[in-house]
Amino acid sequence: MQNTYQAKLESFYEENKRMPSYSEMLKLFNFKSKNAVFRVVEKLINAEVVAKDYLGRLIPSETFIENIDSVPMLGFVTAGFPATVEEELTDTINLDDFLIKNKPLTYMLEVDGDSMIDAHIEKGDMVLVEKTNQAKDGQIVIAEVDGEFTMKYFRRSTVLTAGQKTEKIWLEPANKNYQPIYPKYSLNINAVLKAVIRKY
Repeated sequence: MQNTYQAKLESFYEENKRMPSYSEMLKLFNFKSKNAVFRVVEKLINAEVVAKDYLGRLIPSETFIENIDSVPMLGFVTAGFPATVEEELTDTINLDDFLIKNKPLTYMLEVDGDSMIDAHIEKGDMVLVEKTNQAKDGQIVIAEVDGEFTMKYFRRSTVLTAGQKTEKIWLEPANKNYQPIYPKYSLNINAVLKAVIRKY
């Protein structure tokens, strides 16, 4: 029965982004008395599914959050010739852990425009980026160039002219209909691309 109550709490939390009150749990668990809710809550606390904050309010435990964020990993699928696939639960993946390495520096943006379509980044896609002011040649970056922001490949090369080495930096689109952007005044890196998310 505990799993049933836990599943109901998880559904409520996913929908409302908070834990239910005792009155809401009365409805949620289809109970007639708050005493029954208190007994279930005590069991869930003992099982470390939920906890209480310093004001006595119900809060999710670490395990509870992991259950919400985790997605089952069911093995591999071939992208080559068709092959039989046996569905088997091999693991679970926490999407935050999988996509985000440095949470305080990570943010999400929605893509507008088609200058990166050959890098498989299209209008309406969501991109996860990590704040930084450094980038390597070939990385996709969010950059401020001459006072305007854009997402492009960062390019850097050293040119030898008359025995002198000079560094050249520019931004390169992933669409042949767009020209490379060479800064006239300034080019500042704001973030590097970490992941692209597309819903179908």
